[in-house]
Amino acid sequence: MKRFFALYQYLGPALLTPLAAWLWWRHYDGNVHLAALALAVPVIHAYVVPGIGTNVLGMWSFNTRLRLGRFRPHHGFVFGSASAILVLPVLGAPDPAATPSMMAGTALVAGAVLLAVNWIYDALALRYGYLEVYNQPWADGAGPWAVSADYVVWFFGLFGAIYGGGLRYAESVLLADPDPIQTVAIAAVLVAATITLPTLCYIAASRIRHGHYGLRPVHAATPETPSR
Repeated sequence: MKRFFALYQYLGPALLTPLAAWLWWRHYDGNVHLAALALAVPVIHAYVVPGIGTNVLGMWSFNTRLRLGRFRPHHGFVFGSASAILVLPVLGAPDPAATPSMMAGTALVAGAVLLAVNWIYDALALRYGYLEVYNQPWADGAGPWAVSADYVVWFFGLFGAIYGGGLRYAESVLLADPDPIQTVAIAAVLVAATITLPTLCYIAASRIRHGHYGLRPVHAATPETPSR
């Protein structure tokens, strides 16, 4: 498993990024705007949120040889390329007349898929030492599944729901009129939503569950020092 993480962090994005670009381009019958949107949103998201979480807040750390501070510089493509490919089958055939109920259905399935896959991935990465997360469950001595469960619903599940539902909405706009300005506007809204909404929900959930906002590393408890 350690060898898998060591190889996948480089081979994964190197192989999956061009594959994802081609698959989405093919899925949208050559509509470059929608294909670029489908790949760009998770890549940008995975640079902003983990970048802040590692090098600004100090909540996470990647234990890899290639790092900028605590962040691996290729992480956006590690997460983004895989997320783009995982969500592609969820959408099914492109639909320019998608209804709100269709968007909601896509959002739920995409969120569930990304939550499940990334929960497994992060729990194993924590177990084998490729990822460290200094949250309350970690400070309390919980195992990797509980440590990752503290954030996966928001940063993977809710992210996936916004991403999947947003792509379904983008189809209703860009299939008929692939305008570059509208593409950039939709991408900006989706990126902003995937950054702010999961973060706000995580903060609220952490406050309710742990009594703090979860934005600072939590030190492991000792007999003399409380965990919070």
